[in-house]
Amino acid sequence: MTIKIIMDTDPGIDDAAAITMAINDDNIDLKLITTVAGNVTVDKTTKNALKLVRFFNSDIPVAAGAKQPLIKPFEDAARIHGESGMPGYDFPEDLPKPMNKSAVEALRDAIMASDEKITLVPTGSYTNIALLFSEYPEVKDNIERIVAMGGSLGMGNMTSAAEFNVFTDPHAARIVYNSGVPIVMVGLDITMKALLTHESIEKLPTLNETGKMLHDIIIHDGDNSDSGIAMHDVNTIFYLLHPEAITTKEMWVDVQTEGPAMGETVGDIRGAYHDGKTNASVCVDIDAAAFNKWFIEEVTNMSK
Repeated sequence: MTIKIIMDTDPGIDDAAAITMAINDDNIDLKLITTVAGNVTVDKTTKNALKLVRFFNSDIPVAAGAKQPLIKPFEDAARIHGESGMPGYDFPEDLPKPMNKSAVEALRDAIMASDEKITLVPTGSYTNIALLFSEYPEVKDNIERIVAMGGSLGMGNMTSAAEFNVFTDPHAARIVYNSGVPIVMVGLDITMKALLTHESIEKLPTLNETGKMLHDIIIHDGDNSDSGIAMHDVNTIFYLLHPEAITTKEMWVDVQTEGPAMGETVGDIRGAYHDGKTNASVCVDIDAAAFNKWFIEEVTNMSK
């Protein structure tokens, strides 16, 4: 059975890889891509999403979203993803146009028009989704769950406490976690374990043009180590397709919105608070070898 999803994203190198998997896997029906300011500004994230849609000759609509967080000042991650957000590959320039409606309007329309519940997959800040829930709370009834890249039970990657997506707009993240919609938190606890190895990366350009494209942008990712490169956002798609490879734990997650811990996701690991209630399935472990194997197999099976 195919999984109907909407991606809300800020491409970004690892976002681009996640979109690539979602467009090409027959078990996923990607209905809409909405963009948000995050890794780079929203004009650039929108252009990057359109580049991918054009690369795959797809008719998936793209709608541009929030230019800045709800309250805090915007801080990008161009130091990691480059000034364009997707450097290293020459994409076609004859790009399609984004939708003539905002991301929030496009999200509302797509969710309400769906004949079955939609899974939201945010891989950037959660600004668009927070605005959607605030303006059109009725959409919640037609959302299966949110599988969100972001957060951490331990150290952050933007500050010592906060992961980048949540830090970018912690007030939006708090709205989403308090929304009552089921959430899977795909955070640094697994994305820093499931690194795409250098062996896997070097294999990509030998597979096909998609592999070359991914290789050429991935090697520009500043989130690099001797063990490999973190493909944070791709873990959302891997979770949807192979939940058996990921261990989750039910807990309540609070989001800090001020002070030195701004953007921290605090999981009630011991179940000591909230009267035993939970609001998230938190990913806590992953089969990193299975992730690498799947990544290569997915690209190998792509027609382009």
